[in-house]
Amino acid sequence: MDTRNARDGYVAGTARKPTMQAVVFDEYGGADVLRLAQLPLPSPARGEVRVRVRAAGVQPADCATRTGWFARRGIGHSPFPRQLGNEFAGVVEAVGKGVAELAAGDEVLGWTRANAYAETVVVPAEQLVRKPLMMSWAVAGALSASGQTAHAAVQALDIAPGDTVLVHGAAGGVGTIAVQLARLRGARVIGTASRDNHDYLRSLGAEPVLYGTGLAERVRQLAPHGVQAALDASGRGALDASIALGIAPSRIGTLVDVEDVERLGVNAQRSRERLQALVALHEAGRLRVHVRDIYPLANAAAAHRDVENGHGRGKVVLMIYTPFGHAS
Repeated sequence: MDTRNARDGYVAGTARKPTMQAVVFDEYGGADVLRLAQLPLPSPARGEVRVRVRAAGVQPADCATRTGWFARRGIGHSPFPRQLGNEFAGVVEAVGKGVAELAAGDEVLGWTRANAYAETVVVPAEQLVRKPLMMSWAVAGALSASGQTAHAAVQALDIAPGDTVLVHGAAGGVGTIAVQLARLRGARVIGTASRDNHDYLRSLGAEPVLYGTGLAERVRQLAPHGVQAALDASGRGALDASIALGIAPSRIGTLVDVEDVERLGVNAQRSRERLQALVALHEAGRLRVHVRDIYPLANAAAAHRDVENGHGRGKVVLMIYTPFGHAS
């Protein structure tokens, strides 16, 4: 009798296709719609890599997808059950034909499209970079998507030395990175956040301001000579305040306001080069990635509630603790 158990892909000595655990949802709704499911273990095609996931970042966009916010606006609906997660880090488990730069056992981080909350993920090799030895798994899992979005935004807004930049939602995952990247370009940064996060923003080199009614006037008091650019990573009337400050529309970007995304949206084009630049900054000690909470994969619902609270700083991460080399 074969002694391997069901986690190794066998039941009562009868072979079956190996599977993995992943978080899925079968309908739009609150965090409780998330559940663990057994899905077929994916195999890498030519040019692809299968990664055993160690950490996956949780983003506000994941929560919006789960609630059907995007689907109600005609964006990104696909059949149920659906998966979530756009950024991850892990260990290469298998490579497809034509992949020469990576091999089994390599530690990597990268990005994907709505399937990172899982024990394994398959992506094109060009969506991966090597994880530095001293970068923690949690940080690596939290960097790829949020970091590239922030990097693209700062680039698109043409932030330059001497600019005063307003970052709405500056304490969040994207905002935290955007503040630092703008500062590295020599800009002065004013960041909106709840009062509890003001000291945190100061530690990043930003000048904090409370969001909400009267925001434009509070910013004018801090920057009487004007603000040159603004990035909206929070909503909450941020675009109206930015326009009221007289910022040129070409230098206002939004990541959250679908109604204005065609006019003011940031095209967060991801690339291996962009991610590698962010990794290099972190490795050099010039870019901080703050992870405020870590949850196991089975507690994805709790992680979503944490993110939806809306006042936390930095990132929330799912950690996957399954042994390397074993399918469920």
